Amino acid sequence: MKLNIAVFFGGESVEHEVSIISAHQAIEALDKNKYNVIPVYVSKERKLYVSDLLKDMSNYKDLKHLISQCTQVSITSEDNRVVIRPVKPSLFGPKELGTIDVAIPVMHGTNGTIQGFFEMLKVPYAGCDLYGAAIGQDKVLQKNVLSDNNLPITNWFWVYGSEMDTHQSEILDKVHRLIYPVIIKPARTGSSVGISIAHNDEEYLACFDEARQYDEKIITEKVVKPMREINCSVVGDSYSCVASVLEEVSSVSQDELLSFSDKYLGGSKSTKSEGSKGMASTARIVPAPLTDEQTRLVQQLAKETFRVLGTSGICRIDFLMDADTKKVYVNEINTIPGSLAFYLWQAAGVSFSELMDKLVELALDRERRRSKMTFSYETNILSNFSASSAKGSKGSKM
Repeated sequence: MKLNIAVFFGGESVEHEVSIISAHQAIEALDKNKYNVIPVYVSKERKLYVSDLLKDMSNYKDLKHLISQCTQVSITSEDNRVVIRPVKPSLFGPKELGTIDVAIPVMHGTNGTIQGFFEMLKVPYAGCDLYGAAIGQDKVLQKNVLSDNNLPITNWFWVYGSEMDTHQSEILDKVHRLIYPVIIKPARTGSSVGISIAHNDEEYLACFDEARQYDEKIITEKVVKPMREINCSVVGDSYSCVASVLEEVSSVSQDELLSFSDKYLGGSKSTKSEGSKGMASTARIVPAPLTDEQTRLVQQLAKETFRVLGTSGICRIDFLMDADTKKVYVNEINTIPGSLAFYLWQAAGVSFSELMDKLVELALDRERRRSKMTFSYETNILSNFSASSAKGSKGSKM
């Protein structure tokens, strides 16, 4: 009997369109002999839609028209089933549009709440749990955990964007201690959105103002220069995980940072007729031209990062290497990487279809483990509760 696999994508994020591309790649890779695939589109207004039309990438050229042809749905847990229902059922139409056995989120950017939705439904879901997803999304939390576990990161600090209005001189003092150039990042975005490099105070203030448009927390880091960017994917969970081959990525536009265009449009030379292949279109060298010792070091750091952050599923850990000293720094983890990093596993002989099978397997394994755990227990506290108890446990004012 086939499993019903719901792939969730889109969402209220600056990486909405990137999520659509990655999800389409994942849907194509899922083995149709094993799974009934249900695409679930999450609009920028956080509404859910289903339709077979969502499986055809060419339909997304006119997103408004596509949504108008889809069915808005709600998803509920009923009698140990996770059911898809139309929000506005027709008189003679179906009251159910299917059930979900496993959910696979392919959502990028600020979408860490989707795991909480799955938890409430009690549906097995792929990738990180609620806590791993949250810490993977928030780079401030992430860097603190990495530092506490003695993993190498660059010198950095963070502030709330609003603090620039009242503490500008103190923030600039911190920047000066890092020494220009520095990178400014919103704490909870990805795909290079809102990220820029500053070489002096004037540039820093302008870059900071840009970054705070995307998040409340702003990170400032010392630039590693000359820099090489090395990435490694990890698949598994806290019990067992495996690291992929490494890649070295570069900016085809020759800028100091890998831009959104470099990552998803293949740089400025890409054409509309070619279409985007997601992260698979980025200029890269696979495997990365490193020594065996350097490769093993990065792979070990990747697995350790994966473990201490409590992540699972398919992740990609990005590293910065000082091209002169060869020192390696953990840059960040991507808990739902663009294109699900399938291109790093193909180089090791693992197909995208096999990778999706592993995601489903990990989701079901986690659910089996959780079914044996205790999350609540019976008490009789409410049997003795009375109206007077509403005043507090002491029952009277002091």
